[in-house]
Amino acid sequence: MGLWARLARLFGGKDPAAREAAERLLLEADFGVAATEEILDKLGRGEVSEQALERIVLEQLGPSATPLARAQRPPTVVLVFGVNGTGKTTTVAKLAHQLKKQGRSVLLAAADTFRAGATEQLETWAGRLRVPFVGANSGKGADPAAVAFDGVEAGLARGIDTVLVDTAGRLHTDERLREELRKVVRVVGKRQAGAPHESLLVLDATIGQNAVQQAREFSEAVPLTGLVITKLDSTAKGGSVVALRRAVPAPIRFLGTGEELDDLELFDPQRYAHRLVAG
Repeated sequence: MGLWARLARLFGGKDPAAREAAERLLLEADFGVAATEEILDKLGRGEVSEQALERIVLEQLGPSATPLARAQRPPTVVLVFGVNGTGKTTTVAKLAHQLKKQGRSVLLAAADTFRAGATEQLETWAGRLRVPFVGANSGKGADPAAVAFDGVEAGLARGIDTVLVDTAGRLHTDERLREELRKVVRVVGKRQAGAPHESLLVLDATIGQNAVQQAREFSEAVPLTGLVITKLDSTAKGGSVVALRRAVPAPIRFLGTGEELDDLELFDPQRYAHRLVAG
């Protein structure tokens, strides 16, 4: 059931408690306090209809996503951030799959050297996708920045179009991790002009306001060019996308909608607003 179908029942009568109930409904859908207040205020001042609600939500979602940037001189370097459990490594594989379909050559670099099995997981994806892989066993030990550097170096040597770097996924509140991520950004920038050309943060839609806090923490640690919001197939709390868009200046670039390689779509705010409101 879409958002409007649930809200319309509340606005249909003259119950003075309707606004409070509507507020609760929007908060339960993870819109957050600021977005909830704005939506209800605008509905209260104007037309109360499904189309009006869709327009208000659309205003809050920001622009349509642009395709991934391309470096003037390859490789394009894309860093992917996120805490464990967000689907970060799978998202890297999905991005690689998309780029391959566009005719771009891809290399995967496993700079998440802390999570047990992360390197092996990305190496398995590289095998499935038939793309080259660089991991911590490349001679520099378990330093994430060194692996990222090796990935860019290998991309340059092999004439690769795009290097996707899967970075460490420990808690966003870990200051040592934050400094390591800053170091990864510095190191790739020294090896390739303009790198990173994209810095994407992967967030789990099912964890609501915790994802908002993660977004704020990461955006303070490293410059982000976009958000990837995953597990939208597993939640009815689609308002988290609006809350995330309001929380950080980085635009939403991709949505993860399932487990298959093709389940990653460029963010289309109009389509998302309609899906959220109309169901």
